[in-house]
Amino acid sequence: MAETIFSKIAAGEVAADILYEDERAIAFRDVNPQAPVHLLVIPRKAIPTLNQVTPDDASLIGHLFLVAAKVAAQEGIAETGYRTVVNCNAGAGQTVYHLHLHVLGGRPMQWPPG
Repeated sequence: MAETIFSKIAAGEVAADILYEDERAIAFRDVNPQAPVHLLVIPRKAIPTLNQVTPDDASLIGHLFLVAAKVAAQEGIAETGYRTVVNCNAGAGQTVYHLHLHVLGGRPMQWPPG
């Protein structure tokens, strides 16, 4: 996999506003927020898209969602509500090819999005 800005953040080579980190994942603020609260949760393991997730990654993917819930609570949006999104490939809006979970909140989210 090609090196990405997210792999550089995971390696500590690029600064980010990190809210949470452990040996498997990192959560930080998005530099181009689409909501009042816009966080990203990434695995330290480099996985380009959701299409490359394997059965061996099941625990890691579950962990990303647990981290998302933790940082949503830290940021005060857990009770009012938040959206989690994983974009897969360019047609869905993925621009960084390192799997990442968006956590969006701080305002009412309309459905369908748009």
